[in-house]
Amino acid sequence: MGAPQILERHLPPESGVSPQAAGEPILEVEGLRSYFFGDAGVVRAVDGVSFKIAPGETVGIVGESGSGKSITGLSIMGLLDEPGRVVAGRIVFRGRDIAHLRRGELRRLRGSAIGMVFQDPMTSLNPVKRIAKQIVEGMRAHGKFGRRAAHERAVGLLRRMGVTSPERALKGFPHQFSGGMRQRVMLTIGFGNQPSLIIADEPTTALDVTIQREILHLLQELNAELGTSILLITHDLGVVAALCHRVAVMYAGEIVESGTAEAVLSRPLHPYTQSLLNAVPRIDRPAASRRLSVIEGQPPDPRAHPPGCRFAPRCPYRIEACDRHPSLRELAPGHAAACWVAEAGGPIPWHAEPAAAAPVPSTAATSAPAGEPVLVLKGLTKHFPLPGSKLFGPPRVVHAVDDLDLTVTRGETLGLVGESGSGKSTVARLMMRLTDPTAGEIRFKGTDITRLGPAAIRPLRRHMQMIFQDPYASLNPRMTVSQIIAEPYQFHNPSASPAEVAERVGRILARVGLGGASVGARYPHEFSGGQRQRIGIARSVILAPEFIVADEPVSSLDVNIQAQVINLLAELQEELGLTYVIIAHDLAVVRHMSDRIAVMYMGRIVEIARSRDIFEAPLHPYTRLLIDSVPIPDVAAERGRQRLLPIGEMPSVIDPPSGCRFRTRCPLAQPVCAAVRPLLTDMAPGHAVACHFPGEVNSLIGRESASTGGRSTWRH
Repeated sequence: MGAPQILERHLPPESGVSPQAAGEPILEVEGLRSYFFGDAGVVRAVDGVSFKIAPGETVGIVGESGSGKSITGLSIMGLLDEPGRVVAGRIVFRGRDIAHLRRGELRRLRGSAIGMVFQDPMTSLNPVKRIAKQIVEGMRAHGKFGRRAAHERAVGLLRRMGVTSPERALKGFPHQFSGGMRQRVMLTIGFGNQPSLIIADEPTTALDVTIQREILHLLQELNAELGTSILLITHDLGVVAALCHRVAVMYAGEIVESGTAEAVLSRPLHPYTQSLLNAVPRIDRPAASRRLSVIEGQPPDPRAHPPGCRFAPRCPYRIEACDRHPSLRELAPGHAAACWVAEAGGPIPWHAEPAAAAPVPSTAATSAPAGEPVLVLKGLTKHFPLPGSKLFGPPRVVHAVDDLDLTVTRGETLGLVGESGSGKSTVARLMMRLTDPTAGEIRFKGTDITRLGPAAIRPLRRHMQMIFQDPYASLNPRMTVSQIIAEPYQFHNPSASPAEVAERVGRILARVGLGGASVGARYPHEFSGGQRQRIGIARSVILAPEFIVADEPVSSLDVNIQAQVINLLAELQEELGLTYVIIAHDLAVVRHMSDRIAVMYMGRIVEIARSRDIFEAPLHPYTRLLIDSVPIPDVAAERGRQRLLPIGEMPSVIDPPSGCRFRTRCPLAQPVCAAVRPLLTDMAPGHAVACHFPGEVNSLIGRESASTGGRSTWRH
């Protein structure tokens, strides 16, 4: 079988330095200050930021939530609304200061010379307008294209973005598309008028790893082919390593370190940058500990920044000089940092890996789950009938979960991974009996709960709990935090006194890191995303359950808050003997937390094994695709990888392919894959795979690499 071109070519130079970086900058930001004026004081969101972007260069801005990254991008675009405004500084675009242009002049500039791709395409696209109108109207509004030319360019750009039927896509509405498709539409709008600069604000946050890889690949190609400069705002350091020539690290409204992506990520000078890198779980190596390194404390109040170094209260290397405010200075060629210790040449030990704080539980080292089964799924199936389908022929259904077998043992953490639409969340809801199965069996601690009614299953709820993906949507906004957490405890312990309930709630809040007399009296909207996730965890563990399903528990959180939540879940597991099922699209998080991992595709498990075996020796092509799609926060490692590229999108779950459901995207597909469904078969102790050619994809990639002399190739 000939080897198809399935590997990715990395387009940015391996050195991380743009070949045009020495030219006149297309954008120069000098001393930018953007403040918000409110009754409680002045919020200095961006406080003296300066950087440049050369033609054809990609520059990343990273930092925790609240560091000022997005406000910097909005300030450049002139999109700050009252009470926010740019109070000082210059924003020089193509030699012209645009910081204080009139609204009409800014409108002519936006979308024409400077484009923007926002974080959430669903909130950026008009839900009642067809895609065609939303793409074409921007091109026509700036007078660059007539109606016919704009339509033709929209079709061409959508095709260039990987949309296989662009004419049909133009007729659709945003809600009819997947997250990845909507992001492609946003990119098409952003590049519609051939802008010189694109500002991309978290363009891949909360996307599947395969879609993220496709979006990054598109940005790489567009940057290389069209010469478009990109300002990438992100908290994902792996994305920076994959895409950026240079990077600026922001903290408390300032840039504290800047340089080439390779220098900043491999030789960080500022303790804050080091701390961010240490907080990131890595997919390319096993963790020595279930604990991630975290940055203790909180960023300073932007209404009252400390007079000295703003990171000093959280810095482990603080010295006396840190009482004075440091300036951003070049400490190595092309590499600057605002740090007194680094400037003095003092020792700041750079730990590529955090020291082990707690050993990985012994279950991770066994060849197969050895504990008592807590949950057993047999032949589990869930089909959702389509409304009205019986009126026009045979009933049609959505094949959400099909004939799934799975066992979860006491004390283990089982990771469940796969793209959106693979059935992960449906399985979670079936496990908790929040959804009734179509067929199959669910046993919890030996009890068949498949057909139990609400009254019969209610007593079991205290033993099985769920942490939902969006804590804000799952917390009652009209209840205080104390009421939210106390509710399940009071329901299952109706005789508990108010004093007992209050004591229990206070103890749980303190355990999840939300101690304080005023916390319980506040409402969910008064907390950050990470704090709301802790409230959701507290509500789940107040009953001391044995089994918890966590559906995307750290999705969209920045790296430090993510690390804090991961550590909290690990600590609670050790203290309470919890059994977890962790559902996530971030495979690095799953690798760090899980003893075993089950890979799902279109309602079926295609591979299941120990965490280490899944990542070091994947046998299914889909597993290899997922792993290869995850960026690594190391420039040399990321840009030197041989990786499998995503091939198209997942087929319809209404009419799934025959045989192996992955065959329509698989580089190994043969006639047998269409004719015969591969069954989940043990290939080694504790390692099962459903594939007619297990492990062959690894040999295929090796042959492809050898045939090109070690150079990466990519699929056209």
